[in-house]
This record gives sequence, structure tokens and C-alpha cells, in this order.
Amino acid sequence: MITDPIADMLTRIRNAIKARHPKVDVPASRLKTEIARILKDEGYILNYKVAEDGARKTIKIYLKYQANNKPVITRMERVSRPGCRVYVNHEQIPRVVGGLGVNILTTPKGLMSGREAQKQGVGGEILCQIS
Repeated sequence: MITDPIADMLTRIRNAIKARHPKVDVPASRLKTEIARILKDEGYILNYKVAEDGARKTIKIYLKYQANNKPVITRMERVSRPGCRVYVNHEQIPRVVGGLGVNILTTPKGLMSGREAQKQGVGGEILCQIS
């Protein structure tokens, strides 16, 4: 049993990038699907697709690489963990790599990037940082 499914998803993506795989499969949930949507919107992955394998659903995440075969994602870090939650208001949302990276927050208005949360003026729990 996995105690932190978000950390498991990030670790699977990190491992697939290090092994230069074109795609990675992750067990599906609504939260993980929204994280994949944000990664696609921010340009960190090519695409994602929710597939059903019998009774189980999986998310197929297609990874993105630059022309010289360097991965677009250089760092993925879980911020808020089950043992230590990190909450911020819209003024305290940290910048990742001087604004080049992205935070993913869960807010009362749903999952969104740090920039989007600042625009809408909502805070929440910082799930992870990606650069």
C-alpha cells in the first residue's frame, strides 16, 4: 500500500526521465490527472492519457525531451508531505528557480499552478515544485 501517491507519481516520472523512457504509466486518480494536466499546460510533458486496463485506470504520461535528448524536467520535489503539510496564502507562494519553475497548489478553487493561484488571489497547500 502506498502512503503518499503523489510522491509515488513524482518518483515514477523522475525515474523514467533518468532512464530516458518516452512514457511512464501511473495509477490514476483525479488528483494525479489534474497534476498531469498542469504539467502539460506548463509545457513539461508532451501529453497524457487516461487508459483503462480492466478494472484499473492508469495515466500514460508522455515525457518531453529537448533536441539534444536532455529532459525538460530537471527537478521534481514534493513539498507538502503527509507528515508535514505546507500551506501558504496567495502572497506567500514561493517562486521556483526565479520564476522559471512552477508550484502546484491545491486550493479551494481546485488544483492550479502557483502563478494561476496568485492571479486568482487564492492560497492553499503546495503539493510540489517542478523546474
